[in-house]
Amino acid sequence: MLIVGAGLSGIGTACHLQRRCPAKSYAILEARDSIGGTWDLFRYPGIRSDSDMHTLGYSFRPWTAAKSIADGPSILNYIEETAREFGVTDKIRFGHRVVSADYSGDQASWNVVAERTDTGEQVQFSARFLMFCSGYYRYDQGYTPELPGAERFEGPIVHPQQWPEDLDYAGKRVVVIGSGATAITLVPAMAQSAAHVTMLQRSPSYVVSLPARDALASGLRRVLPPMAAYQATRFKNVALMTLSYQLSRRRPHLMKALIRKGAISRLPEGFDVDRHFKPTYNPWDQRLCVCPDGDLFRSLSNGSASVVTDRIQTLTADGILLESGAQLDADLIVSATGLNLVALGGVELAVDGEPLDLARQMVYKGAMLSGVPNAAMAIGYTNASWTLKCDLTCEYVCRVLNHMDQRGYAQVVAVQDDPALTSEPLLNLSSGYVQRSVENFPRQGSRRPWRMYQNYAFDVVALRMRELDDGVLQFSGAPARTERLEVPAAA
Repeated sequence: MLIVGAGLSGIGTACHLQRRCPAKSYAILEARDSIGGTWDLFRYPGIRSDSDMHTLGYSFRPWTAAKSIADGPSILNYIEETAREFGVTDKIRFGHRVVSADYSGDQASWNVVAERTDTGEQVQFSARFLMFCSGYYRYDQGYTPELPGAERFEGPIVHPQQWPEDLDYAGKRVVVIGSGATAITLVPAMAQSAAHVTMLQRSPSYVVSLPARDALASGLRRVLPPMAAYQATRFKNVALMTLSYQLSRRRPHLMKALIRKGAISRLPEGFDVDRHFKPTYNPWDQRLCVCPDGDLFRSLSNGSASVVTDRIQTLTADGILLESGAQLDADLIVSATGLNLVALGGVELAVDGEPLDLARQMVYKGAMLSGVPNAAMAIGYTNASWTLKCDLTCEYVCRVLNHMDQRGYAQVVAVQDDPALTSEPLLNLSSGYVQRSVENFPRQGSRRPWRMYQNYAFDVVALRMRELDDGVLQFSGAPARTERLEVPAAA
């Protein structure tokens, strides 16, 4: 097997493969020079996860640190420790960016072309199975809208995805443009040393405060073995996430009221909560933003930060002129304006020499693509922790591989031949970063097994319990051959 990407899901895939398919050989191709993916790439102040680590962590390796909502360096350390513990690090080819992959039906294998990022040399790999673990963020470029008058501003304009290591903002006036998870993270972190931080948003997001430490996890760790405490906390948090999401979809007005009440309780009397923290959309039409221990609300309350809801007219030499006529003075502008998405890392796919248009393919069980043999992808939830779904996908792929070996199959493919099935966008969020790119992604179907329900309990049944031979997943044989992974010698 070839695994594309050495981030959270790529390392997890390798560990699952070693645990469940120990006879399989594999290699990981990673475009960058280190593991960790998102958690190594993003270096902006306060970088952390919105998800608790008892669900973002791997199912097979407990998270034992005190903080449940963890910072980026701690998450990266967890991934690195996991890779070392399972002997995965030695299987990674760093600096290898996969550019194309062509499946041969005659050979029942993939021919994969990777480009070395240090020399530009193209290297070919051959493998029986291909697993995409590249997420859907474009790592080399974030999204920055056109900022009128940007050439007049005399200070730096920084995107969080390209955060300079030597950027000094201590004692400076900072404007953070954006209202999403990145902005919610940046503002309280920068407010600790900046003269003042202003969060400038065109429209509000839902922001909820959660404890940084999980009281149940701390208590259970004192009386139970680490894995038992971890699994119990994981079960509790999955249940709470599911309840929150279902309540948001079924009773949005109630969830709006609860979120509003939480914000009011943490902000000063008279704060205009409805202007700055009351979105026009329903909860979970976009992801909820989390601030651990209410750090954003605390910064707004103590005056080290403020929030302004307005539109930009133009940048000036020393700040931003708003459409309302107000001026925001700034020494530094941070454009926390979103991400660019790319499907399967931008790899050009073909089957028997015929290029594939990903937008015409349909996702089977959130794990495989219609008409694409011997390949799978790890895509997490939009309404819960990424790793919850990726763990299930990896377990499922291992089930498929073992099933093929036991019965002598060389090829597996999901076949969509239901004429009544209609297609829908793969990602069901109204967020700008999704809407800008979702048309280039594979589609989901109107019903199972082609529909992504964003529901962990449904997926446990679909991926762990249902029979593999369901009439959609088709297995076929080929000339007898052993597992083959042709990997060029490392330079």
